[in-house]
Amino acid sequence: MRTATQHRLDAAWQALRQWLGAALLPAQCALCGIGCPRVLCTPCRAQYLGLLRPRCRQCANPLDDVATLCGRCLRHRPAYDTTFTAFDYAAPVDQLLLQLKFGARLALAPLLAELLHVAIQQQLAWDAPQLLCPVPLGPARLAERGFNQALEIARPLARLLDVRLQPRLALRVRETRAQSGVAPQERQANLAHAFAIAPECAGLLQGCHVGIVDDVMSSGHTVNALAIACKRAGAVKVSILVVARTPPH
Repeated sequence: MRTATQHRLDAAWQALRQWLGAALLPAQCALCGIGCPRVLCTPCRAQYLGLLRPRCRQCANPLDDVATLCGRCLRHRPAYDTTFTAFDYAAPVDQLLLQLKFGARLALAPLLAELLHVAIQQQLAWDAPQLLCPVPLGPARLAERGFNQALEIARPLARLLDVRLQPRLALRVRETRAQSGVAPQERQANLAHAFAIAPECAGLLQGCHVGIVDDVMSSGHTVNALAIACKRAGAVKVSILVVARTPPH
């Protein structure tokens, strides 16, 4: 359990982040550009976000009926057990993630964490993990970008969920091509053996429920490869916490 001092420090840190966000981001909506004191204006939030839709319990792909699993997960069960997402990766809300990832607008990360937290709290099947693990970047990609967008989202999300964050739990031990630039039939092979659990953290996973945090989930091969590494190290359950889910085409 967190102490009162830790909660006060978190509150002070959150206030500082909000102040920095106001200073670093223009006083306009990140989607429509209208002047407003928040990152998102009330009309955009109401129109594009916060709408629940039926999803596969395991991979979070949209469903047209009341089934709990999609046909793909029934045929080929992934290594992870469940997925929670805030919204579909589609225009115009995909701009929030693109601005964070490629525009280095780090002040958007707390907003994305908040949207994911709201979506998680609306799910009756929510079972809080014991620790959070952001999907790691390889050294070259991290040096090129200067930050890991999954970690930037995981930090405020861990505070909102009151779950311990382990930012160095997993390592990307093999540089891979960006999944967006890989043909769909090659994406699984691209991620094969790409992740490993840091030796000093391996003991944390015995009998543990791990939450893997990422910004966007498309084919699911990235989080599945990391889930495999976690379960090989002793994790008994892996939940995927992803801001946006790319709908199947």
